Amino acid sequence: MTSAAARTALDLTGDLPLPALEDFYRDLHRHPELSLAEHRTASRLAERLRAAGYETAEGVGGTGVVGLLRNGDGPTVLLRGDMDALPVAEETGLPYTSQAPGVMHACGHDLHVTWLAGAASALAEGRDTWSGTLLVVGQPAEETGEGAAAMVGDGLYERFPRPDVLLAQHATPGPTGLYAHSPGLIMSAATDVDIVVHGVGGHGSRPEATVDPVVTAAYIVTRLQTVVSRELAARESAVLTVGRIEAGTRHNIIPSEAHIALNLRTQSAAVRDRMLDSIRRIAVGECAAAGCPSEPTITIGSSFPVTVNDLETDRRVAAVHGEVFGAGTILDFGPVMGSEDFPVLADGDLPYAYWFVTSTPADVWNAASAAGDLMHQLAAVPSNHSPHFAPDLATVGPGVRTLVSGALEMLAER
Repeated sequence: MTSAAARTALDLTGDLPLPALEDFYRDLHRHPELSLAEHRTASRLAERLRAAGYETAEGVGGTGVVGLLRNGDGPTVLLRGDMDALPVAEETGLPYTSQAPGVMHACGHDLHVTWLAGAASALAEGRDTWSGTLLVVGQPAEETGEGAAAMVGDGLYERFPRPDVLLAQHATPGPTGLYAHSPGLIMSAATDVDIVVHGVGGHGSRPEATVDPVVTAAYIVTRLQTVVSRELAARESAVLTVGRIEAGTRHNIIPSEAHIALNLRTQSAAVRDRMLDSIRRIAVGECAAAGCPSEPTITIGSSFPVTVNDLETDRRVAAVHGEVFGAGTILDFGPVMGSEDFPVLADGDLPYAYWFVTSTPADVWNAASAAGDLMHQLAAVPSNHSPHFAPDLATVGPGVRTLVSGALEMLAER
């Protein structure tokens, strides 16, 4: 027997203005904006929320947008969509490709804003079916881990009602039509680490008069690869990636410093702390072995928390999604190593559900079938942060429907 929330969601989203929503998506994709610079994107979302009847505020936490719709007694439900793009040069060849050089919506946040705007409008039009309060949040700077904290720090829950539950979703590779829920842990923590190796610079013809930080940095990078492979148990999931190494200005100058930037992905605080201890030990040890004039400078940068779904909230949302989309559409592929700052909006104790919407176009997915099994096929299609990432526009309607049905499951019936 189908639940009232599922029936109402199908009714409210049965006649979505898909051409207009697709045009909205294409416009956002053409005009990507980097973290904390999402001025145009925020303005476009705010226009939609005002037109739908929401009390709307802009500039929350910098460029954040909040829409508030009070509709009688009942729970307060927060729906969140992130807005920022990435410093990636687009290579999709789409007719609506990015017009901002070196900037692209390579993670699907333009799709997230489109879903959010569509859901906000559908729920407002169907307000006679539910009771409670909707808090619609366009969040800036998810990619840098700054946006959620900035909005909370700017008085999000002092200026607007504190939600009873939070909902969010993310586009992900995979054949369209699947919705991935994981009760409990669904995304990992992330931590950035910067290392500066201090050497003694000089002429490239006289290395004996220098302490070469480039060679030392190379040893550090190589040794860091043993942290996961040799210091953690096989059952402990973790990733250590060196994303940047920089040193020097010319071919024949041995520099005085080398910079290493790395990123950790962990699923527990204990593993994170052990990895940080290992990184410090390796960096200090290699610098000592090289005779560096001082210990390396090690800085812990931005970090993302683990994303842990509330079990009951996720169960309810997954169940209504199964009713809306049918048998075989809900899957649980377990925790992933990606990271999110969405849990910061939970402010320590608010329950939330976060899920994934598969978005790879059918022709792209089918072309990758020669790669082998599912995991190889996933690796063969463009992923988030790829310059070729291009979600299927066929997911515009379903992504609106997931938010609408999830919200209705949490709101009071009328």
